[in-house]
Amino acid sequence: QVQLVESGGGFVQAGGSLRLSCAASGSTDILDALGWYRQAPGKERELVATISTGGDTKYADSVKDRFTISRDNAKTTVYLQMNSLKPEDTAVYYCNGEKTYSDILREDYWGQGTQVTVSS
Repeated sequence: QVQLVESGGGFVQAGGSLRLSCAASGSTDILDALGWYRQAPGKERELVATISTGGDTKYADSVKDRFTISRDNAKTTVYLQMNSLKPEDTAVYYCNGEKTYSDILREDYWGQGTQVTVSS
């Protein structure tokens, strides 16, 4: 089992910055990637950014050049630096741990979520 605990959410004005952190514990060595997803009211959960164990990163088009995902050397803490925040970034942000078995089969672990609110 893998446990994920997020921190760092909050309230910020448009144009501001926030940094989210996610601490992973348990059987973290089984994970192929750590990342962040978000879910706004009335919308589906969507990918924000991921980083693989090899260091490859992937971003949603809507956050490219504004958000940066990184991790510590132990690969058990993942960060999301969010700059130039917009009101449309308002959502609950979830930390995700992914174990990929095949192209169509994966196992996901989720944190409890942290609220990010961006005012205009």
